Amino acid sequence: MSWLVLILSGLLEAVWASALASSKGFRRVGPTIVFAVALLLSMAGLAFAMTELPTGTAYAVWVGIGATLTVVWAMIRGIERASVARILLLVLLVGSVVGLKAVS
Repeated sequence: MSWLVLILSGLLEAVWASALASSKGFRRVGPTIVFAVALLLSMAGLAFAMTELPTGTAYAVWVGIGATLTVVWAMIRGIERASVARILLLVLLVGSVVGLKAVS
């Protein structure tokens, strides 16, 4: 159960990070609300997962999922440039997250 909550919390990290960028310094109400709700739920899920998983592993997986999805979403939207090197590094990051799960 903790792994599922941790993965969902990582997804929400990507949501709040993207919403934060879209809020334009908290000047746009809609993205600011999405940011606040996603941040709260993401942190609560991370805290829950850390009750059963090692802190370092849980945090690394949470950040890895959130960072990867944030970059992929930005690439899809055309905000960040996709390149072979960036995609290979993201694959390496995802592989590292899967590896942490495998050795836990």
